Amino acid sequence: MFESILPDAALRRFVEEAELQQRCRKLDAVQFLRAMVIAGGTGYGGRQADVARVYFDAGTKRVVRGGFYAWFNPRLEAVMEQIRDQALAFVASHDPDLPGFLGAHVLDWHIVDSTTIKLPDALREVFPGAGDYAALKIHKRLSVGIGAAVDYHLSPAREHDAPHLTIDASWRRLGLLADLGYASFKLLRDCLTHDVKFVIRLKESWKPRVTSIARGEVTRTFFAGTDLAALINQEVLQLRGKVVDAEVELGAGNGAVCCRLVGVPMPAGSYRFFLTNLPPTVGPHQISDLYRVRWEIESDNKLDKSCFHLDSITAQTPHAVRALVHASMVGSMIANLIAHRHRMTEAPSTAEQPRTQPPIHPQVMGRAMGSASMLIAAAMDMQGPEADLKWQWIADHLYHLGKDPNWRRRPSILDQLRGWPIAPGRPRKARLSSRPVSYTHLRAHETDSYLVCRLLLE
Repeated sequence: MFESILPDAALRRFVEEAELQQRCRKLDAVQFLRAMVIAGGTGYGGRQADVARVYFDAGTKRVVRGGFYAWFNPRLEAVMEQIRDQALAFVASHDPDLPGFLGAHVLDWHIVDSTTIKLPDALREVFPGAGDYAALKIHKRLSVGIGAAVDYHLSPAREHDAPHLTIDASWRRLGLLADLGYASFKLLRDCLTHDVKFVIRLKESWKPRVTSIARGEVTRTFFAGTDLAALINQEVLQLRGKVVDAEVELGAGNGAVCCRLVGVPMPAGSYRFFLTNLPPTVGPHQISDLYRVRWEIESDNKLDKSCFHLDSITAQTPHAVRALVHASMVGSMIANLIAHRHRMTEAPSTAEQPRTQPPIHPQVMGRAMGSASMLIAAAMDMQGPEADLKWQWIADHLYHLGKDPNWRRRPSILDQLRGWPIAPGRPRKARLSSRPVSYTHLRAHETDSYLVCRLLLE
């Protein structure tokens, strides 16, 4: 995957088209571009300092700090945009993993959200934030089936999210999961026009008019078009811990939208209402679980920031900022794709044969990639059997360090929807207490105070 996203031939073509190598005799452009992506997870300092460390440790000629930072110019930004486009196309070429009802009505579910990173005050005019500071907003579109970003673009943080989501023909037969920042009657109409399934929360300011109720405790008849809040307040529709499934209308006139409203009771006794155009074969609890999958993009934002240090950019020019953002995002895509590819090679988990090995976790994988950054950089220049052996060693290293440590105790809602029944493991002390204690066993676990105490007592 590293060689698919960062191949020599393509990188050299990008460098030549953008004239990145112009008058930079000491610059090894291919090594520099690889260092931009690979250094995302190292976390030894600021993003530019990370790039310098990986680049110089690869054996390239050293230059003064000012000369190194001069390479972060508009030409570098242009090359990183081409690498971003190549990485996004590579992500989109993978088949999604959507078992069960997840893929029954759509080709894939896409989550749309944005994340904000603060920047040095010197960039306040270029990237104005919501307050008296500089900030950049990344509008991301994440594939649920692949687990990686399939598109993103940048804007000043002061701009609102809603104008940055446009539903058109490219969305046909896809599903949309979005928070209330993107919700509008126009968004719902566009989804219905272009055959896009959606699941969003009901805004408190919206007043849906109920035309029929398929599921729910209805005490008496009512006129079609009655306000939902009125039905609840007058106890025509009683909420007593039962799900609600109704057809509603929102908006007025020619712009009115007809869709399905479901209500699901929450543990605290309240209700949460969702709007969707999924068929009735998908029940209210399934729709609620599907909306919870939207949290996957929050986890991906955490991967970008905590593992690939998206919020550690201290560059002073707009071109350098955008180039470093693209580098961090591409590194994050690689970590997500490693987890996706490994998941696709595993046998499906069933109740008869539950999962016994932990899955790959993208955030843990991102940290493992940071620890192996220098090995990856060195392997990119190898050829033949030596390269195969090095890449196999790196793969084993990443698999060993990239396993999810909480896969039994805290499986994600997406893992549960994929049909991964979890067989809770026995506590470590219970496992150890069932083993016969011997001197040989003690030597193998000589740091375990529990076994030492047992042997002494016996």
